[in-house]
Amino acid sequence: MFKAIFTNSFGILFSRILGFFRDLMTASALGANIYSDIFFVAFKLPNLFRRIFAEGAFTQAFIPAYAHSNNKSLFSAHIFLIFLSVILVITLLVNILPSLATQAIAVGFDAKTVAIASPLVAINFWYLPLIFGVTFLSAMLQYKRHFATTAFSTALLNISLILALYLSAEKSHAEIVYYLSFGVVIGGILQLLSHVIAIHQLGLLKPLCSGFKHLGAKAAKIKEESKKFKKQFFPAIWGNSTPQVSAFLDTFLASFLASGSISYLYYANRIFQLPLALFAIATSIALFPSIARYIKNHDERKARLYMEKAFWFLAYLLTASTIGGYILAHEIIWLLFERGSFNAADTANSAFVLQMYMIGLLPLGLQKLFLLWLYASEQQMRAAKIATFSLAFYIISAITLISYMGAAGLALAGTIGGFAGFILTVKAFGVKNFFSILAPKKVLYLIVGSVLFTIFIVVLKGFIDK
Repeated sequence: MFKAIFTNSFGILFSRILGFFRDLMTASALGANIYSDIFFVAFKLPNLFRRIFAEGAFTQAFIPAYAHSNNKSLFSAHIFLIFLSVILVITLLVNILPSLATQAIAVGFDAKTVAIASPLVAINFWYLPLIFGVTFLSAMLQYKRHFATTAFSTALLNISLILALYLSAEKSHAEIVYYLSFGVVIGGILQLLSHVIAIHQLGLLKPLCSGFKHLGAKAAKIKEESKKFKKQFFPAIWGNSTPQVSAFLDTFLASFLASGSISYLYYANRIFQLPLALFAIATSIALFPSIARYIKNHDERKARLYMEKAFWFLAYLLTASTIGGYILAHEIIWLLFERGSFNAADTANSAFVLQMYMIGLLPLGLQKLFLLWLYASEQQMRAAKIATFSLAFYIISAITLISYMGAAGLALAGTIGGFAGFILTVKAFGVKNFFSILAPKKVLYLIVGSVLFTIFIVVLKGFIDK
């Protein structure tokens, strides 16, 4: 278990280091202004659809269904063609009507800004079909317990964007965002090629091609399997889309705030996502195939044992990350971004947003772990209901807090929604089962360790500030 977690974590860390270097270069080149806002909006739209249709929902519905399938090559080929067709239609519509897509995610933009952003949205959206191919192949690799390719492949996107920034160093802001947009598409192509090579090396490419070849003649064999997958997938879409809907609403509401607010949310969220991805997401990806197999084989005892080990692993790491990230928020933003066009005011605003995000790191991270149980048990509908309540808490909080706290209020609203989602997920997992994990001795160690670590971070902050 831990080998797979560390493989994911190291790959994610490597990619995120490159990502922060990319963000550092972006902040220096563009700062926090209308052009940075335009690029982040253009890049956010395909990412919104990617996370809804591809990564989370697809993987969590596909792996259990793939595990149960008696005709894996036919089943995988059938599902791939259905999803790719839908995604290509969406991509073509966005390229035909890019201004409508831009206005949908950034209503606060004026007509001139929409005109500038629209062609960039159209270019960036071609990343979506490419990354769906990556997600599909990575799900097959995960089933075979191969995690390294997917974990490290995001680095290819970041390398592509870094090269785009390097090549556009002497260009205007308007030209830089075009270089970045084409860099996104090239990065997607590189990611897809790396996954094609990986499945070929593992002997999965030939069976998949065989599935495409015989799909027409043998489609009846997978009719029931496909029907069951679709039944599980659509609730999974909603369950996984609520964080993305929240991100969409963040951008929508922030577009009415002062210029740069979208960028403050972006930079702060990038830092917040590091421990979330490095620990919680890496652990969830590594555990999911095993948990799905154990539940399929009716071995809940072993599945719960894996859950307990992962819980304490995450509890210690996420608590430490929360304490460090909250107390040192200003220093982290200053160190990473304050240079070039990114000034001291941008640092202060981004740091406040980061603190509001960090409050929700522990519940959001642990919720991902407990959601594994629901998805592996094919309880996607229950997970979708939990996500709906979480989104409702976010919307109410966002509308209430935005007028008082601006962009930071939107971040805090996401945290409140995260707490609500965690409580409801624990209830679905079973309160009794949850408390059986909370060994008193380990809880005491966590409390004492948190107090000592807080003292250390406060002392470190005082030393840095001198």
